[in-house]
Amino acid sequence: MRSLVAAILCAALSVPAAAEPYRGPLFDAHLHYNDEAWNQHGLPDALGRMQRSGVRAIVANSRPNDGTRTLAAARAETAAAGVTVVPFVRLYRNRADYTGWFADPSIVTMVETELARGTPAGPYRGLGEFHLYDSANADGPTARRLMQLAQQRGLAVLAHVDDVAIDKLMAHAPKARLIWAHTGIGGVPVARVRELLARYPLLLGELSYRPGLTEGGRLSAEWRDLFTEQPQRFLVGSDTWINGRWQGYEGLMQEAREWLGELPPEVARRIAWDNGAELFGLAAPR
Repeated sequence: MRSLVAAILCAALSVPAAAEPYRGPLFDAHLHYNDEAWNQHGLPDALGRMQRSGVRAIVANSRPNDGTRTLAAARAETAAAGVTVVPFVRLYRNRADYTGWFADPSIVTMVETELARGTPAGPYRGLGEFHLYDSANADGPTARRLMQLAQQRGLAVLAHVDDVAIDKLMAHAPKARLIWAHTGIGGVPVARVRELLARYPLLLGELSYRPGLTEGGRLSAEWRDLFTEQPQRFLVGSDTWINGRWQGYEGLMQEAREWLGELPPEVARRIAWDNGAELFGLAAPR
């Protein structure tokens, strides 16, 4: 009996205590305010969820771009919630644009018109999110033109693509700042992520939906190692592409706080806030 009790105590002591969640500000680098959210999650609801989650800035990109403009126009409301809106031009006017935008010249015209128009909160700061379900389409004429446009105008790009498409997109615009949505679709191996980060100094990984990031509710060892080695290369995000993600928004942000809390405080703060803030020139939140 004594040996059994000793074994149980030994096993309990060998399990590391859960870390305290990260308590600082969050920069949500992948937020959509799409048309289906406008009625169910009006501005007070959406901003309230951000405020309760400690989100102090967002990359807003929406289908259509009216959703982003609505957020940008609500300056009094966003200020009251303590949320800074960083607007991106999304390439989609409707769902039909998802699958053929990369070869559609009318998308270039729409983007250029939207950039010239700007937003009530100031100029657009980036392009995307866009999707490439086949990496070969990264060589499409519109994909190439928009990457070059982003480089010329100093715009960031938010791209939902695989690792092969990263190479193709960066070949079009090697000086563009590319935010890799989900740090790779389909669970790109960490070794390949590390390889691409080394190859492209302006590449950043956004971490919503990232397979393998956590194991059993804890940050995986290989991701902890990568974050500790290169904390300046990652961002957190929510990806509110459907209303269900809005309904679970606070839970998503709490999940991020949980795994961020397992990192050294300076690493957690850099991934949670500093990288996004520095990218877009935001001041530290009050």
